[in-house]
Amino acid sequence: MAVPDREELSVTAASARGVARLVADAAHGEEVVVTRHHRPVAAVIGVEHLRELDELAADLRDLALVIARTADDGGRRYGIDDVTAAFG
Repeated sequence: MAVPDREELSVTAASARGVARLVADAAHGEEVVVTRHHRPVAAVIGVEHLRELDELAADLRDLALVIARTADDGGRRYGIDDVTAAFG
């Protein structure tokens, strides 16, 4: 996934551009970072990119869980009969 060019606009400039144009630009794959006092405060991105980011975040959570379980794994396995006997 390539990182698209990101335009930076001040809140004032973004307001002057208008919501309709910001949304249309995002729908066409453009990204706009909105700044206040030269600091990023918001981003306008297309919904497809948002879905990709959500999927990547879910994948990272799954990966972190796998890594944590692997790091904590002592290698011992229990059968269902052993678990049932231990916990009733």
